[in-house]
Amino acid sequence: MYWIIFIGFALISWLISNRLQSTFKAYSKIPTVNNLTGKEIAEKMLHDNDIYDVQVTCIEGQLTDNYNPLNKTLNLSRGVYYGDSVASGAVAAHECGHAVQHSHQYAWLMFRSRLVPVVSFASQWVMWVLLAGMFLLKIFPQLMLFGIILFALTTLFSFVTLPVEINASKRALVWLSNNNITTRETQPKAEHALRLAAYTYVAAALASLATLFYYILIFVGGDRR
Repeated sequence: MYWIIFIGFALISWLISNRLQSTFKAYSKIPTVNNLTGKEIAEKMLHDNDIYDVQVTCIEGQLTDNYNPLNKTLNLSRGVYYGDSVASGAVAAHECGHAVQHSHQYAWLMFRSRLVPVVSFASQWVMWVLLAGMFLLKIFPQLMLFGIILFALTTLFSFVTLPVEINASKRALVWLSNNNITTRETQPKAEHALRLAAYTYVAAALASLATLFYYILIFVGGDRR
C-alpha cells in the first residue's frame, strides 16, 4: 500500500512540475504592462513597501528564484530577472512577497526561519538514523523512534512552508493588480501560474506525511514483535 501511495505522489509531483514548466513557458510570451522586467517589478514592489535594504540579484537556473532572509537578497533566475512577461512578473512579485513578510515579521515565516537550523540537522542525519533504526529495531527501538522524530521535523517544515508560500502569492497578486502590472486578461494567468507553483509544495508536504506514517507503522509493527 505504501508503494502505491509513494508512486502516486511521485506521479502527481511529476505532472505538476511538467504543467508548471509548460505554463511558465506559455506565459513567458505574454508581456507585462509597460514591458517591465522582473528586476524592475521586484525593485518597485520592494520600494512600494518601504523596503530599501534588499538587493535584487540574478542567478543561474530555471525557477530557482528565492528570497534569502539571512543576507536580504532577492535572487531571480536569469529568465525572470531580464524577462518582461506575465510569468516573470508573477515570480518576481511572489519572491518580493517573502521580503515583505520578513519586513513585517510575518508569523509563519518567522516560525519557519526558527526551524531552519533544526531541520538542516535533521535532513542531514534522518535517513542514516532511520536505516540503522530499522536494522536494530528489535534490540534498540529507541534509535528508530529518534529517526521518526527527525523525519517528523522535516514534515512539519513542509507544512509550515505552505502558508508562507500561499501568503506570498496573495501579496504578489494584490500588488500586481493594484499597480496595473497585470490587466483584467493577464491577472488570471498570473494567479494560475502561482497556484501551480503552490501545488508543488502541497504535493511535497503530503508525500512527506505519508512517508512519516509509513515509518511509524514499521516502528509500531516491529515494537510489537
